[in-house]
Amino acid sequence: MDIEQFILFLVGGISAMVTFFLHVDLKQGPVRASALVGVLFGVFVLWFPDLLSAYLTKNLPLVCFGASFIGMVSSKVLSNYFLIGFSGVVFTIIFFNTSRYFNGFGGGLGSAACIALLVSLSFPVLRKQRRLRKRGLQIKRKMNSKREK
Repeated sequence: MDIEQFILFLVGGISAMVTFFLHVDLKQGPVRASALVGVLFGVFVLWFPDLLSAYLTKNLPLVCFGASFIGMVSSKVLSNYFLIGFSGVVFTIIFFNTSRYFNGFGGGLGSAACIALLVSLSFPVLRKQRRLRKRGLQIKRKMNSKREK
């Protein structure tokens, strides 16, 4: 992984968390928070195009704006900043691998953001199932030990 991809991963996670912070903590609303983050990164790239490489100038606003869709999630659904940042990184991975397929289609960034958010939402479910399996094994061992006696 080169430095440009690392920067995009970092920006994906940060823009999702900043959008969530603006949306929940500063009570700006999900649409306004996402738009603010997207516009700020877009204006930064427009004002300082020579500061970044051509690759970053092209992809940084897309990753930032797409990852900001993740920050629009309700705090009732997901309120962990780490998982929101992780979702931004997952979005960036999806963006790297699917951007050529979504070329010319509307909704590609939103679809990728939805998939990334669903991945993060699945972690508590998977952890709960693992605990249930461990608990089931403990019960099974107890039943076997009682049968042996």
